[in-house]
Amino acid sequence: MMAFFRIFMLALSLATLANAGGLRATGDMGVVVERATGSLLIVDRSEHAAIARVTGLGDLSHASVVFSADERYAYVFGRDGGLSKVDILTASIAKRIIQAGNSIGGAISDDGKLVAVSNYEPGGVRVFDAETLELVADIPTGAKTIGLVDAPGRRFVFTLWDKGETWIADMSDALKITKITDIGKNPYDALITPDGRTYIAGLFGEDGLTALDLWQDNPVPKRVLPNYGRGQEPLPVYKMPHLEGWAQAGTRFVLPAVGHHEVLWIDARTLTEVGRTQTHGQPIFAVARPDGRHVWVNFAHPLNDTLQVIDTLTGEVIKTLKPGPAVLHMEFSPRGHELWTSVRDAGRVEIYDTQTFEKIGEFAAKSPSGIFFTARAHRTGL
Repeated sequence: MMAFFRIFMLALSLATLANAGGLRATGDMGVVVERATGSLLIVDRSEHAAIARVTGLGDLSHASVVFSADERYAYVFGRDGGLSKVDILTASIAKRIIQAGNSIGGAISDDGKLVAVSNYEPGGVRVFDAETLELVADIPTGAKTIGLVDAPGRRFVFTLWDKGETWIADMSDALKITKITDIGKNPYDALITPDGRTYIAGLFGEDGLTALDLWQDNPVPKRVLPNYGRGQEPLPVYKMPHLEGWAQAGTRFVLPAVGHHEVLWIDARTLTEVGRTQTHGQPIFAVARPDGRHVWVNFAHPLNDTLQVIDTLTGEVIKTLKPGPAVLHMEFSPRGHELWTSVRDAGRVEIYDTQTFEKIGEFAAKSPSGIFFTARAHRTGL
């Protein structure tokens, strides 16, 4: 009888919480960075709305976010060296530390146990326990560190701006560092392919990119796309494209050209150019719908009020949209039926149906930039 009573009371308590709105699933939630105010909006995709705001997160001018494996916590990497663990269910800061003087992004290990941060000042990578944010490993590099990603096998991969090297930190057991030289002059950003196999570093000091096959025990640098860059006669570049802005659609990559009003089509197997598409302006991000059918592109100042949609079968622009001034970031719903985009200078986030291209929602935000949905918790390199 007593056991039955306890079960009844538990069921009653859960029902009361549910009726009071005390239970909420995280699968359709996410965050929007409000860069000018050091705050984070908690958003609900189903409601097309911001449901809470978290303040006190420091300098978010170049902020990025990763999520815990259970999708409850957002780890926010601030430009001021801050690492914040935000509870998106309670809309509160669970823990915040200042781990460096100037940081430039981070990653979470494939098992969700470790959070790593790459730093400009003092350089290097610091790795923290995801639960407590206690320091687990300090990896000094003596150089600005960029392009930090997670790789399968509890590994982190990152690149050194000053030294032209890529390091692989294997933390599956005791920390083991593999250093790969001859990456190129002043690598400025990097990406990892969705399968976790290929790491590609972009070069600021010379044309071209460098690829590493992470399935190899001792990856050898391979120069690819030797003409990718500003060329012999440097073009005015209003903003260098982020390599995270590459889109993979089927067997091809789509990447923003540097300085040109076009995107490039790259064979994903050979990493050779196979075509180009003329665009509205200098592309910054090219983002593929999850099924790869379309690629959405935004652009650098002063033509940054526009989005274009490219058909991946024909390589042609099929839709041009004008959300407003300073379209910064785009994020697809996990199955691709919606696209959310931040319109910084209009102070809003807009939501589009990806089949009809009609705007289906919007809400106010303070200088919004990055949009991150919790589904990223289950994808490599995001």
